[in-house]
Amino acid sequence: MISKKDTTGFDFDQFRTIRERSIGRLLWRMKRYLDGFMEPRLHAAGYVNFKMSYLAFLANIDEKGITNNELARRAGVTKQMMSKTVSLLESEGYIYTEKNPADSRSKVIFLNERGKQLFVVLRDTFQEARNKFDDIVGYERVEQLIDTLVVLTAALEKEEP
Repeated sequence: MISKKDTTGFDFDQFRTIRERSIGRLLWRMKRYLDGFMEPRLHAAGYVNFKMSYLAFLANIDEKGITNNELARRAGVTKQMMSKTVSLLESEGYIYTEKNPADSRSKVIFLNERGKQLFVVLRDTFQEARNKFDDIVGYERVEQLIDTLVVLTAALEKEEP
């Protein structure tokens, strides 16, 4: 007797195929790989307490500085979380704060020399990871991936409230 395959129930083969091509899962795995690649190199360069999650905050600070509220908005966290993170990053020696000349109730956040030097080390370490990716799939394919992600994130961020 030949039985029909149930197409409405759970199918492990189909699940594996979907899982292997899930954008969310692939991006998460790449982030996990990069964190594991980067952090040990940064620790070896003297940034022993640095966590890659700090980049969501530090990368939004420009030469003119930024207020806590604006940094919280850009990083997508609450103002309370941002205040805690600013205190942590200041105690770790990556940033400093000054009173806001436009509003004495707030402070402006700046990268200090250690924070700026961190970005020099990050650039070199990211380049090392990029070279590895280029060796695996080629420079053009990595560029195409980056270009595609830039377009996607820019379009999707416009949809956010």
